Amino acid sequence: MDKKINVFIVDDHEIFRNGLKLVFSKNKEIDVIGEAESGEEFLQLMDSINFDVVLMDIKMNGINGIQTTERAIKKDPNLRALVLSTFGEEEFLHQIINVGAKGFLLKNVDKETLFTAIKLVNSNQNYFSPELLPFFTNKYINPGRASNEDVVLTKRELEILELIGEGLSNIEIADKLFISIRTVDTHKNNLISKTGSNNIVSLLIYAIKNKIISIN
Repeated sequence: MDKKINVFIVDDHEIFRNGLKLVFSKNKEIDVIGEAESGEEFLQLMDSINFDVVLMDIKMNGINGIQTTERAIKKDPNLRALVLSTFGEEEFLHQIINVGAKGFLLKNVDKETLFTAIKLVNSNQNYFSPELLPFFTNKYINPGRASNEDVVLTKRELEILELIGEGLSNIEIADKLFISIRTVDTHKNNLISKTGSNNIVSLLIYAIKNKIISIN
């Protein structure tokens, strides 16, 4: 059997943490190896616990999940964070991606989807809760932007767009394609310009909507 995925839970509600632990106790592929009730506690513990994926709440006492994720990724750029969200917190979702989280899902998600999301994030892929994608569509996609038929992307731009969709950083993309980080930046800027996007988040949503890439 493959190695179990070690999960760390960060949430300020003990009942919710206990509920997650109960769900995971019935799964043979996932173990809860640590938990914290605040971002501060997690940041203190993260170096001493060997976990694969952290499940991060957004709204917590003290520093929130976005700030915690940002600080944690600065300490460990390879951190795989899956942020837990509830309806009404959509305003934070673009920040979640911008700080480097691998994805987000709703707290009322069914257990099979939760397991799938954890497995994808553990394999360094993204997971976006489908119910929340319309928020990005409404917020970031401009009605007057170029249609898919008007956009012609080069082979290299398509490669980079696929890797952005997989959650790779500029450094990881540069290493994978044997190009410089500056070249990656240039291609990203070209992609944003060609698609009429505002930033990487809106570029990603444009690519999903127009079926240029797919996000599991």
